[in-house]
Amino acid sequence: MKNKIPFINPLPETNLAINAVIEAGIAVTKIYNEGFETKFKANNEPITDADIESNKIIHKIISASKHSILSEESKDDKKRLEEKTIWVVDPLDGTLDFINRTDEFTIMIGLVSNQIPILGVIYYPIQNILYAAQQNQGAYQLWNDKWSKISVSNVLDLSKSCVVCSRHHLSEKERAFLEFIHPLQLTEKGSSLKAVDVASGMAEIYFTFSDKIKQWDTCASYCLLKEAGGKITDVLGNDLKYNTEVINHQNGIVITNGFVHTKLIDSYKKFTNT
Repeated sequence: MKNKIPFINPLPETNLAINAVIEAGIAVTKIYNEGFETKFKANNEPITDADIESNKIIHKIISASKHSILSEESKDDKKRLEEKTIWVVDPLDGTLDFINRTDEFTIMIGLVSNQIPILGVIYYPIQNILYAAQQNQGAYQLWNDKWSKISVSNVLDLSKSCVVCSRHHLSEKERAFLEFIHPLQLTEKGSSLKAVDVASGMAEIYFTFSDKIKQWDTCASYCLLKEAGGKITDVLGNDLKYNTEVINHQNGIVITNGFVHTKLIDSYKKFTNT
């Protein structure tokens, strides 16, 4: 890419990941504009031509690294469990938003080492905004050919917090918890853009109690959030681990600006005991 990566010591994988999401983004946008076919997988989740094409492009580019790839649209090769470093890919995060034409879908690539994400790249094709973070190197966005550092907000109180929530998957229990904490504002949004909003200081909280969230849904966001000063755990406050046998986050996820994290976890514990 023509824009120099803003990290002092970029990993060799960083360029691969950035090139991959951009190339995939071009293809996905073309399919989005020209029309596509929607099918359903065995688990009844939708899949489009864009998911498949994006996956092919990403695999072709990042395979140069020789790391195993855990991707939503590829068979899980458990040989990855023997490796220290692997890729974790969501070729099209927000497929329902893609199908419903909300424009709120992203392409995500994360790199995991010793079960911790050390690189996260997220591309928002419709707005042509690229987000990238590398362990101990900060979190940045590239927009209008200019890199700028991003960081979380410094809001300290739950009552003054803005929450972003899923447009398609908000459960009754999650709605009840929102009533319990009374945030200042609630905004519905698709895909990893919810995590991006927290990392960018535009919101303070995103959470889900679902056990269906998988590692490719959070891997790139994990690094972006951490490097922006935020925090991501399960709903009990436990750290998330990657490249494990079970790829579901079985206790949901909580994403915050860090300042309200403990308060939110404590509120959840009180909520579940009421």
